Amino acid sequence: MVLTTNSPTSLRRARAAVFGVFAVNGFLLAAWVVHIPAISERTGISHSTLGWLLLVLAGAALIGMQAAGPLADRWGSKPMVGTAGLLLAVGAIGPGLATDTATLAVALAVFGLGNGALDVSMNSQAVHVERAYGRPIMSAFHALFSLGGVVGSLLGAATLARGWSPLTALTAAAVIGAALIIACLPALLPHERHEPPAAVDAPTTRDRTPTAKILTLGAIAFALFLAEGAANDWSTLQVKEHLGTSESTAALAFGAFAVMMTVGRFTADGVAARFGPVAVVRYGTLIAALGLTAVIASVWIPLTLAGWALFGLGLSGCIPQIFTAAGNLHGGAPGVNMSRVVGMGYVGLLAGPALLGWLTHLMPLTATLAVPLVVVLLASWFAGQVRPPDSTSGTADSGTSPPNG
Repeated sequence: MVLTTNSPTSLRRARAAVFGVFAVNGFLLAAWVVHIPAISERTGISHSTLGWLLLVLAGAALIGMQAAGPLADRWGSKPMVGTAGLLLAVGAIGPGLATDTATLAVALAVFGLGNGALDVSMNSQAVHVERAYGRPIMSAFHALFSLGGVVGSLLGAATLARGWSPLTALTAAAVIGAALIIACLPALLPHERHEPPAAVDAPTTRDRTPTAKILTLGAIAFALFLAEGAANDWSTLQVKEHLGTSESTAALAFGAFAVMMTVGRFTADGVAARFGPVAVVRYGTLIAALGLTAVIASVWIPLTLAGWALFGLGLSGCIPQIFTAAGNLHGGAPGVNMSRVVGMGYVGLLAGPALLGWLTHLMPLTATLAVPLVVVLLASWFAGQVRPPDSTSGTADSGTSPPNG
């Protein structure tokens, strides 16, 4: 996979464009999430039916992820970002048009396909840009995803307060998202499509698909996403039930986690540049484990909130290092490698909250947090798997030094 755009100016433009794409993804997802209650009421579905429909969205996203990898290898991540981004934008309108369970299921399937395909293709493009820069910048891209989600949530809340219908609000969000994708697309880095090794040549160790490495990175992604999903879905309820606080105070738990997750993603690239990606994952997961240990043991609200904040800070820089490692693996097709690792991580994001919910039938919610605590410690043990390849391979032939900006 060889980059064909190499000037410092084009690299800066490409980095800004990838920032925009990540922000659009977070923005459109948030626009859908804030309208879930209104759309549920409009379509007359129960909470249990909504749960099944969210599984439809998740399943479609997994299909989109696995399809996007080979397509990105064949056509390049740049056109895939454009196609998937526009599909996601158009798909965002669908839930606003839904009138019953069947139409909402179709709408969420389209939305999920676009989201899954964009997730893989934009991370593949981000790896290309980071490789051309010659220094870590992946975490900042993921920080823009978080910021896009904040903007989408705030704008969604504002339109709801003004009495906009879900269709009007989602259509407006879709137009904004599509316009930004179209604006960002020309600046993305093109690259030659992946060509498999010639069949006549005996494959070397470096040419073989690194199945074991993919599975290991995927398992780490699964563990880290499981932990993140536990915080997303259970942090607020854990504080309310364990400490008997009000709902407003309990909401600070997720707020502390999300804020520090975003702050950490903006700072993790500098840490990775100085100390390496292995240190980010190893010590980040240890910080996360320390925070979650405080949450489990604490009976004091400030300490509990500090624990959730540490948990977010520790996890913040880890996933970007996993994706960078997947995109730079020797052997196999880069897009396929990325799609498999991202897909395994996404399964963890879905499985974590569900597993903890099932365990609450057997033990208190706070006790179930031992599961994410154990998996982040395991991720720390295997942090060496994100060590970058040697500098003579897997590097973009840019022909110029990376820009300073």
